[in-house]
Amino acid sequence: MSNPSFLNDEFVPLLTIGEVAQRAQKRPSAIRYYEEIGLLPEPIRISGRRHYSRETIRRLAVIETGQRAGLTLDEIKLLLDASANDKDAIDRLREVAERKLPEIRALIERTEYVKSWLEAAAVCRCPSLDDCPLFDDAAAGLCPAPMP
Repeated sequence: MSNPSFLNDEFVPLLTIGEVAQRAQKRPSAIRYYEEIGLLPEPIRISGRRHYSRETIRRLAVIETGQRAGLTLDEIKLLLDASANDKDAIDRLREVAERKLPEIRALIERTEYVKSWLEAAAVCRCPSLDDCPLFDDAAAGLCPAPMP
């Protein structure tokens, strides 16, 4: 189970790397990697073993959410480096979001195009690829060829 420790004159239960990994649904190797690149603070060592505060689980959730949102680890680090009293942190979050939105919009547009093309290709009944408008420069959206 977790080990107690006194930090800042307050009783704080610490978690082993295995407990953090289980609760955050991460591999211990990912947790060590995040420490190595500075996304997680250096853990407390007790008898040479890593022990973490419960805040580590929250930081791992922020990392996971950021990655799902398409942020790079450097962008996530920028957000995590904010202190609790950092009034500019939300401004940095907005800046990252504003910078990422055009990229994501372009990705969505491309994905929708690819989806439409693949849907058309899935029902294509053209006699050959040479006859199929799916491969024409301008008309590569839909294949209007009737079924034979």
